[in-house]
Amino acid sequence: MRAGVDDGDLHITLRFLGDVDIATANEVHAMLEEARPRAPIEIVLDALATFGGDKPRAVYAAVAASAELDDLHAEHERIARHARLEPEPRKFTPHVTLARLGRGIGAESVAHYMSQTGIFSRFGFTAMRVALFSARASRGGGPYVVEAAFPFVLGED
Repeated sequence: MRAGVDDGDLHITLRFLGDVDIATANEVHAMLEEARPRAPIEIVLDALATFGGDKPRAVYAAVAASAELDDLHAEHERIARHARLEPEPRKFTPHVTLARLGRGIGAESVAHYMSQTGIFSRFGFTAMRVALFSARASRGGGPYVVEAAFPFVLGED
C-alpha cells in the first residue's frame, strides 16, 4: 500500500474544479463569499470502503447521508456551473480519503489489510467551515493549501 493521507489533507470534496485559470478561481471565490449563511453541519463517518472495484485505488471513510451536506454540495455545483465549469459527471459520494493505493495492490490485499485494522466505529464531528483548496503538483492529490475559508455562522451567538 501507499502512504495514508496526511491529517492536514483530510477533507470531504464538495465540488472538484480541476485546473482553472485565475479569473475562474476568483469568480468561484467571490461566489463562495456570497453563499447563503449556514449552520455548522453534523458529519458522521460510518463505514470503510474502497474506490476502484477489483483494482482498488483508494480506501475511504464513507459519510452517512445528510440532507444538509447534499444541499451544500448542490449549492457548490450551482456555483461551479455559474462560473462556466462543466457539470460534474460523477455522482456525489461524500467521503474522506484515508489512503491512496499503488497500482499493484489487488482487492484481496486490501480486504486483508482492512480485516486486520479492526472494526470501524462510526465517528461524528461538526463541520464548521467550507474551504477552497488548491493542490500542489504531486501524484494522487495533495499536499493541499487552503486558499480561503468560509465559516458556517448561522445560529452562532
